[in-house]
Amino acid sequence: MEVMEEILKLDLEAALSALMPEAMEWFRRMVDINSFTTNREGVNQLGALTAESFASMGFTAEFVESENRQHGRHLFLCRGDASLKPVVLVTHLDTVFPAEEEQKNEFHWRVAPDEGRIYGPGTVDIKGGTILVWLQLQALKRVLPALFESTRWLIAINASEEVIGAEFGQRTAERAPLGARAVLVFEGGPREGKTFHLVTSRKGRALFRLHGHGRAAHAGSSHAEGANAIVVLAQAVQVAAQVTDYERGLTVNVGVIAGGSVVNRVPQEAFADMEMRAFNPVVLQEGCRRIEGLEVGCVLAEGASIRVESTGTSPAWPASTETIGLAQHWEVAARNLGVFVKQVARGGLSDANYLCTLGPTLDGLGPSGANAHCSERSVDGRKVPEYVEPDSFVPKAMLNIFALKSLLAGG
Repeated sequence: MEVMEEILKLDLEAALSALMPEAMEWFRRMVDINSFTTNREGVNQLGALTAESFASMGFTAEFVESENRQHGRHLFLCRGDASLKPVVLVTHLDTVFPAEEEQKNEFHWRVAPDEGRIYGPGTVDIKGGTILVWLQLQALKRVLPALFESTRWLIAINASEEVIGAEFGQRTAERAPLGARAVLVFEGGPREGKTFHLVTSRKGRALFRLHGHGRAAHAGSSHAEGANAIVVLAQAVQVAAQVTDYERGLTVNVGVIAGGSVVNRVPQEAFADMEMRAFNPVVLQEGCRRIEGLEVGCVLAEGASIRVESTGTSPAWPASTETIGLAQHWEVAARNLGVFVKQVARGGLSDANYLCTLGPTLDGLGPSGANAHCSERSVDGRKVPEYVEPDSFVPKAMLNIFALKSLLAGG
């Protein structure tokens, strides 16, 4: 590393370390607010606190109502020349934990210094990511003020990411009509020693409900006259499950199945809910056609039928040339800082699935931690609730800042 870069590194480390106490106080206040997706009041309270935390950096806040009024307001924080393509920094307000669950499991902000962890709802998914955005922007403002001031920043904060849909992506695109220089998603980023994971693609998802239709009959006296909808559906489910192709990254999961009413009646209706995922959009489309073909492709009893209903889709985020090019800035920054990054693909969804069309996209830029969506702690200690590793904030912020510096200096 050149002398000037070494000085910059030392200045940034000092600035980030000095900012950590304030960052952790904002973090604690955020985690203390229950922001379960349908706790509209809590989500809005967290949104207001988040806007307050960024106000000192000159960000203007825009609150946008969700289409689903059970959900809170999306939050967009903007700063800089509106004629420029923005760097879009993405996080979300909601968590998966109802207040009753937090209380039952005594799941709240808890610092465990002997474990190197902070436990609590949303610590890694994703309130820790929000704080990392705050931390690195504060450090940029202090140490690289010209770069901070010359960049158009758009912090896009989803109110309902945990029930992911297209709405937030559309609202974000409206605020970035020129597209984005980069879309950076601050979901948690695991690490292996000095190696940080960098997410460069995510699977898309298609949802289906399979309806099995049969013919009702008395199960004892006229069994032969019936057509059992559950049996019909079971046949279709077996065929659907065989669409899974691990070599092509295609998975089918039947998650819910129900039907019938009493055991002395041949059931006439049953249904199964399922999802399909794949990284490659073409593979996903091919799999969808095979599921849709179940309506005519299953050998069924007389009077029985299968109907396939599409109940939702989320687009795949494939690893594009632009995304791999963006990741190279993180590769170079890591080498200069004496750490490493590992490009990974994830099967789970995030806002990246809907925002990747705005520009080159990376995910997993948040702090390190584990056990997202878990609030329980087992007696033997083998299962612990969601946590974040506080010592990951400064090195991850350093990595992101050096990569951003490289990206933004290139035009």
